[in-house]
Amino acid sequence: MNEHQMLGYIPDHTVIHKLNGTAKLIFLILLSVACMTTYDTRFLIGMTIFSLVLFRFSNIKWHQISFVVKFIFVFSLLNIIAVYLFAPEYGVELYQSRTVIWEGIGRFTLTQEQLFYEFNLVLKYFCTIPLVLIFLLTTNPSEFASSLNRIGVSYKISYAVALAIRYIPDIQEDFINISLAQQARGFEMSKKGKLSQRLKGTAQIVFPLILSSLDRIETISTAMELRRFGEKKKRTWYAQQSFQTSDFLVMGLAVLLTIISFALFKVNGGRFYNPFS
Repeated sequence: MNEHQMLGYIPDHTVIHKLNGTAKLIFLILLSVACMTTYDTRFLIGMTIFSLVLFRFSNIKWHQISFVVKFIFVFSLLNIIAVYLFAPEYGVELYQSRTVIWEGIGRFTLTQEQLFYEFNLVLKYFCTIPLVLIFLLTTNPSEFASSLNRIGVSYKISYAVALAIRYIPDIQEDFINISLAQQARGFEMSKKGKLSQRLKGTAQIVFPLILSSLDRIETISTAMELRRFGEKKKRTWYAQQSFQTSDFLVMGLAVLLTIISFALFKVNGGRFYNPFS
């Protein structure tokens, strides 16, 4: 199952795994805000390097996230292309400069300013996506639920989110098992088969996958109802972890980086760093 795992918690003994779930959640939220609001290329490059270093320390293997990364890459590529198609000279408007690389056809010109703007968009993905993957793959779902509850989210919503994350690998395992069963019946769904055959086989998997998921939902909801889940306004958490010195250092670092991000607004006279001025 490890070869096909997607967004599932992977137990380990790294420094990142040992951090408090609340500290990691605050770290993720603050740095995501910092990276998404600024367009200072220097800050984004630094955060990209920092995120990749953290990713290395988390001991996450490529095969554990390959499917998700490929999916995000396709989505990001489509987004970058769409930005250019709808506004091919948006970068020119932002940076108040126009350095033509290729005249193109009609309004579809290629400028340094537009490439620079879209380069910043790509950096934003590299800043935030590793942080999200690190959080999801190094945080126990139950501890994640307690983390959400500790920052003010209702424990019912927190538990629902944790359940969703916890059962993503199970749903994927069901998909793989049904796929193997379909292949045993003669449906070619491997890379050797034609695309039309693979799409048809995948469509035939969806219905039994939905039924098995509904059955799992009914089982879980019945078990929670029997245990009177939701009767009280508050609840205790089995996986709740107390704060350590390292957790406060992590949150302090997140606050510092966020302050630097917003301080650059004043330095740059806005959200955008303009090397063309």
